[in-house]
Amino acid sequence: MIDAGLPIGVFDSGMGGLTVLRALQAALPSESFIYLGDSARLPYGNKSAVTVQQYALQASAALVDRGIKALVVACNTASAAALPLLAQRYAPLPVFGVIEPGAQAAANAADDGSVLVLATEGTVMDGTYQRALLAVNAGLNIYARACPLWVTLAEQGYAEESQEAETVAEAVLSHALRGFQNRPMVVLLGCTHFPIFRDKLTALLGDAAAIVDSAQTTALQVAAAIQPTGAAKADRVASVMFLATDGVERFRRVGGYFLSEPIDTVELVTL
Repeated sequence: MIDAGLPIGVFDSGMGGLTVLRALQAALPSESFIYLGDSARLPYGNKSAVTVQQYALQASAALVDRGIKALVVACNTASAAALPLLAQRYAPLPVFGVIEPGAQAAANAADDGSVLVLATEGTVMDGTYQRALLAVNAGLNIYARACPLWVTLAEQGYAEESQEAETVAEAVLSHALRGFQNRPMVVLLGCTHFPIFRDKLTALLGDAAAIVDSAQTTALQVAAAIQPTGAAKADRVASVMFLATDGVERFRRVGGYFLSEPIDTVELVTL
């Protein structure tokens, strides 16, 4: 039986998963969370699958050791490389990834059209999003493009009204849109760092394009799974603990952009 008093553990390679945490807080306002950003080893997207699995196991173990009732892998690269391994290792602890919910939402929005997946190199090369999208709708045309610089820009806090972010976003989209006769109507943000670029993407693509990220759909999936089991507790004060493996001051400062609220304290941890 899951202890309803325990928090939900969330981890990411850095601060991008804070967009997922924000959605989880909205969907489960009475829940407490422990968030771990592995900022010392960012980015995961250019690492091998074996290395990402090792990192994911270490981050998960750190959260499980503190006591959690569910684990959310708020990193697309780690979800692609390590989700089955984590689910097996920590069963019966519920383990959630971000790829399946995002793919479901994008496929539903695309009907029988095209989906452009913007993700890290590791996620693109693994093909997990492509498989997940086709599992929902085998008639989709899927284009996947790696955007490694976006993670760096986001983590350094350059996504907010900067010429650097504008230039990189335009360059990535220019390359990504090659092969399309018309602009794609659905763009799937396959990295939790990328929602911070949503306004720039909308300005470049136009309002007709549906920009899908997995944060909300993942949060709804977690809420649906936890609440029926009685593991969600509505009569207590929610709290959030933040952990980072490096750069706690920068994590506190820049993390507020992702979370849309100030972060007061970040604990430095070693994995």
